[in-house]
Amino acid sequence: MQIEVLKSKIHRVVVTEANLQYVGSITIDEDLMDAANMIANEKVSVVNVNNGERLETYIIKGKRGSGVICMNGPAARLCAPGDVVIIISYATMDFEEAKTFEPRAIFPKEGNRL
Repeated sequence: MQIEVLKSKIHRVVVTEANLQYVGSITIDEDLMDAANMIANEKVSVVNVNNGERLETYIIKGKRGSGVICMNGPAARLCAPGDVVIIISYATMDFEEAKTFEPRAIFPKEGNRL
């Protein structure tokens, strides 16, 4: 049996930009991606702490060390600069493997820094 489990989480980062005219996605500082074990084009859920919105999109690499969290395309209507969000990715794995799997969660500080 295969199940979907938490793989990675970036907990409570601040949205720095919103670009409604972009094709779509979320841009994340590459340092945050590495720390959370996330990769470009990975599917993520974004939960907005400020307004309760939830959405799914994919990751675009942002400039390393910039602290950027940019909501692109239609997602820019759901998350505004200054909003606090949680970014979550999941993995599908065998039930037995999932019992011992350890997800990676990071808790960035002010300025979305590690």
